[in-house]
Amino acid sequence: MPELPEVETIKRELEKAVLGKKITGVTVHNPKVIREPSPDKFKKRLSGVTIRNILRKAKLLILELSNGKSLAIHLKMTGQLVYPGSGQAARVSFHLSDGKNLDFNDQRLFAELRLIDDWHKLKFIKALGPEPFDITDEQFKEMLSAKKTKIKPLLMDQTFVSGIGNLYVAEALFRAKIHPERAANSLSDKEKSLLFEEIKDTLKEAIEYKGSSVDQYVQLTGQPGGYVKFHKVYDREGKSCLVCKTPIKRMALGGRGTYFCPKCQK
Repeated sequence: MPELPEVETIKRELEKAVLGKKITGVTVHNPKVIREPSPDKFKKRLSGVTIRNILRKAKLLILELSNGKSLAIHLKMTGQLVYPGSGQAARVSFHLSDGKNLDFNDQRLFAELRLIDDWHKLKFIKALGPEPFDITDEQFKEMLSAKKTKIKPLLMDQTFVSGIGNLYVAEALFRAKIHPERAANSLSDKEKSLLFEEIKDTLKEAIEYKGSSVDQYVQLTGQPGGYVKFHKVYDREGKSCLVCKTPIKRMALGGRGTYFCPKCQK
């Protein structure tokens, strides 16, 4: 699933490509991705509106429109936004005033489009914890201090801290030399501070290289992100640790595949 760096990349690219343009019409190729309102109302209420602002909240994209409504886009596992789009793989095509299309692709039909009056009222938004860039080191340490939960599932919990998921939590834990099964409250203040810095640094680096294309994620241009070559543990099972040469291991934790170095991470 695209995480904060991938969604932030798309947000920044959308700002350059479609901000200020008018949606002249909408073609719905598969209505399943439209969660609200009905496909007919979705098309009607989007026709003729201008894209006034583009936001990102955790892993959610929000296009604020000239009619006061907002288009909320959750890419989930396989959602993609491509501009200019060809329409060949699109589930929904947004026709723009520049004569080009913004295509919404989703191979597995898990993604969601919602045209809503107030995005602040979405249950998903209300439940979100703070993003790593919105809290201080002291706040992060305090958040961990009372949690007996294993550190990796805790950091993937969007109600605890939002925007990061399986990939970037694994990378940050490796960089901080912390085993993914450690209880959060077992970390020393020094370990907590290091982990907090590594989370932010990992996310910043991934944004710089326009995200990681490990599944279906692509940039707005349709090109893959460039951060995969910098992964230190994710999807490297059996390969030598880049620090100590010990083979990277994979285990199931919190229902997700977890990559780590059994020697470096304690």
